[in-house]
Amino acid sequence: MSEVDQLRLARTEGVGPVTYRRLMRRFGSAAAALEALRRLARAGGRTTTPVVPGVERAEREVDRIARLRGRILFVDGPDYPPLLGLLEDAPPVVMVLGRVAALHGRAVALVGSRNASANGQRIAEQLAQQLAHDGLVVVSGLARGIDAAAHEGALREGTTVACVAGGVDVPYPPEHANLQARIAASGGAVIGEASPGTAPMARHFPRRNRVIAGLSLGIVVVEAAVRSGSLITARLGQEMHREVFAVPGSPLDPRCRGSNDLIRNGAHLVEHAADVIENLPDHPSREGLGRNTLFRHGPPPAALAEVREPWEKAEPPAAEAERVRAALLQLLGPSPTSVDDLARRCQFSPASVNSALMDLELAGRVEALPGNRFALIGEAGP
Repeated sequence: MSEVDQLRLARTEGVGPVTYRRLMRRFGSAAAALEALRRLARAGGRTTTPVVPGVERAEREVDRIARLRGRILFVDGPDYPPLLGLLEDAPPVVMVLGRVAALHGRAVALVGSRNASANGQRIAEQLAQQLAHDGLVVVSGLARGIDAAAHEGALREGTTVACVAGGVDVPYPPEHANLQARIAASGGAVIGEASPGTAPMARHFPRRNRVIAGLSLGIVVVEAAVRSGSLITARLGQEMHREVFAVPGSPLDPRCRGSNDLIRNGAHLVEHAADVIENLPDHPSREGLGRNTLFRHGPPPAALAEVREPWEKAEPPAAEAERVRAALLQLLGPSPTSVDDLARRCQFSPASVNSALMDLELAGRVEALPGNRFALIGEAGP
C-alpha cells in the first residue's frame, strides 16, 4: 500500500481519525478511497471536492522524515502504538523520531505545571527516575517545568517518550532542542501528528494531550492549577479508562489546587513510584486483552483488529443511500447521538447508516465524535 496515498488521505480536508479508518475499511486501500472522495462528498450534499494534498507535497513529507531518520506510522500498521490504536479517534498517522519499540512498552504519563516549583520539579524527576528504573516508559509533553523534569529523571534510568504539538523537527520550547535530541538518541522516542516543519499553535496542544494519555496506562499529575492542560490530559485519560494519579501539594499553593482536587475526586494519591505501579493495570479495561497479547511486536492480533475496526464494508444501493441520508439529517441535531440509536430510529441496517454518515461527514454536514456518536454541524458549503 502506498505510503504517499495513505498520507494524502490522512491529510485530506474533512477526513478525521474516525473517517480515515472507515474509508480504509470500506475501500481497502488509500488509493481507492481517494478516488471515491468526490463521489462520496457529492452524495452527502457537497458541491465542491474536498481538498486533497498533492502527490508532491506528500512525497516531500515522506522525504523529510526519511532525512531525519524517522518513521511514519499509520493507524492500522503493525508498528503503530497499540494502546493509542485502541482509541476510536486515534491519529491516522504519527511521525516518530527515535526507537519505535519505546511506544510499545508499558507506559505512564507524568505531567504538570509549566511554572512548577523547585520541589515539584524535584518530585517529578525522582518519580520518573524510579518508574523508569522499574521498567516503565515515562511519557510527557516536553514542556517547561514538570514535563522537562520527568524526561530528565527518566533518562537517568531508562526510557522516555516526548509527545510534541508541532512537527517532530520543531523543538518547542526552543531551549528543549537538546533534551528532545537526547530522548530520540537514548532509546526513547519523539512522536507527533503534525507534518514536519509545523510550528506548534494553541489548537495543537489538546491533540498532543490526547496522544500523551492514549500512549499511557495511567496519568500522574504533579502540580496543576485548577485550569490547566495537565487536568485536560487527566480528564482525557479518565475518558479512555486509564488510571489517574496525583501527587498531593500544599493547599496554600495555587499550582496544586487542581492536582489536589483530582485526589479529592478519586485519583490515586502518589508519594512513591510503588503507589503507581501497584495500581497500574496491564490493559485499560483490566480485562480481555492481556499484557502479552497487547504489547507483542508484529501485526495486531485478530481481537485487537476487531476492536479497532468495528465498521462494515457493505455499501447500500444509491436509492437507499439517499433515503438513509435524508433520514439521518432529520434525526441528527447539534447534540451527539449514537450510531446505534440512529440505526434503531431510522430502521435501516447499521451498514447503511455507517455508509451514509461517512458521506455526510465528508460533505461537512455532520461531525464524528468519540463514543461512535455523530452531531449535525450545518449545511454543506457552496
